[in-house]
Amino acid sequence: MLRDYVLLLIVGVAALAALRRPWIGVMLWTWLSIMNPHRYCYGIAYSAPLALTAAVATAVGFVLTSDERSSPFRSSAVIAFFLFMCLITLSWVLGLDVAGDLEQWTKVMKIDVMVLVGLMLLHSKKHILAILWVSAGSLLLLGAKGGLFTLVLGGTERVWGPPGSFIEDNNEFGLALIMAIPLLRFLQMQLRWRSGRWLMTAGMLLCGVAAIGTQSRGALLAISAMVLVLWWRGKNRIVAGALIVMAVVAVLAFMPDKWYDRMNTIETYQQDSSAQERLAAWSASWNIARHYPLGIGFNIVNQDLFDRFSHNPEAGARAAHSIYFQVLGNHGFGGLFLFLMIWLITYRHAGWLRKRAAKIPEARWCADLGAMAQVSLVGYAVGGAFLSLAYFDLPYTIMMVVALARVWVMSEAWKREPAQPDRWFTLPGLLGPSRAAG
Repeated sequence: MLRDYVLLLIVGVAALAALRRPWIGVMLWTWLSIMNPHRYCYGIAYSAPLALTAAVATAVGFVLTSDERSSPFRSSAVIAFFLFMCLITLSWVLGLDVAGDLEQWTKVMKIDVMVLVGLMLLHSKKHILAILWVSAGSLLLLGAKGGLFTLVLGGTERVWGPPGSFIEDNNEFGLALIMAIPLLRFLQMQLRWRSGRWLMTAGMLLCGVAAIGTQSRGALLAISAMVLVLWWRGKNRIVAGALIVMAVVAVLAFMPDKWYDRMNTIETYQQDSSAQERLAAWSASWNIARHYPLGIGFNIVNQDLFDRFSHNPEAGARAAHSIYFQVLGNHGFGGLFLFLMIWLITYRHAGWLRKRAAKIPEARWCADLGAMAQVSLVGYAVGGAFLSLAYFDLPYTIMMVVALARVWVMSEAWKREPAQPDRWFTLPGLLGPSRAAG
């Protein structure tokens, strides 16, 4: 019960602060949405409307304060994102089960609207770093716990995500941890405290161990793709390659035979029932999109639809297990087009940051952010091909911070901002100028 009261106190204080500084409400919402700390409580906080409290406090603060606000539509990625919101709403309204899909539409819209609110309220370097600490830091805590769990039990049991969240399933949780690692690396680059950098290294390693401990094949493919990108961009590929091989061998030597048996099914997917069910679900999504150009809403896990449109109805109706086929089956080819545009544009803008900001000492941290955002998006693109995680918060948070950082660079915001964030936020001496700006 103590943790319930501690959590309620934290949420209450943050909600009150959001009435004067609504951007704090965005941080509170992000923390509650990604980490779901209330699901680790066993009393009053478990079912308390904490996310609603954060949203209401943010809305009230937004109305009552006169803080600097900006249009959220300063990036073509955000425009594509807004059009995607409109299309999925139309798909839901014209879908096959409006009442049944209401809960899922509401859940998705809450996240998307808060992203737009964040784009309006967040504008400074302090804000960008804060939202990254909250989102990636939440997964760091969960990953550290999962990594220790994997080490203690020798990898014999799977690691699971926060109950009742988008990433509750082991596969989705594994991909979320993989995506968080590059963001944690970016935050590590901004730390001036040596012990803090070492702690962050330990945390990233534990996140990697936890991701492997989820026994998710999609997460394994995602981390492999990200490691390949990092190796390719490295200055000394021979040394980096040797270190990567040593680390991989050390981790794999630790994992039990049970883990290897599951990973080996990647090569023998023809005999793997789970893989066959995925293929059946993908064919159903493709055929549904062909017959319903505007989509059918959010529920394609429908046996009648599966029997009509899948090439293998005997496999049984199941989730799409792919961000691409999930969106395709839900919202048609138009929805998939806009969904892909969001990430292609975000990746391109992150590349712009990586190259353009690197030439500006005061904005070098934006170059680091762009580079790590690209790596994280590669993990999402590869791992997401096998997981139903199209509406999860973290990728859209990456889109948001990339858009904000790009505006920050284009407007030369360093000329009007303090050299480093406020002490009350960062703790003295822990977080300072980026390594190139100092």
